[in-house]
Amino acid sequence: MVAGVGQDADGRPVLHLRIAAPPVDGAANAELIALISTALQVRKRDVTVQSGATGRAKQLVVRGDSARLIARLESLIDG
Repeated sequence: MVAGVGQDADGRPVLHLRIAAPPVDGAANAELIALISTALQVRKRDVTVQSGATGRAKQLVVRGDSARLIARLESLIDG
């Protein structure tokens, strides 16, 4: 679930999400990947955690058509 949009310390936009799975044995990362893949309408294998796998702040890589992904992301942000 999208909890909001903000900025990190460097002023870059960030998307705040709520994940129900506990951070045990990769369950939270798996839920995050499933949530993002569903929301952006891509396959799970097209979403990877680039950094932050064991922390709260994560950076993801999503493979796909950039224009389509941006449009889907904007629709998530706008509600």
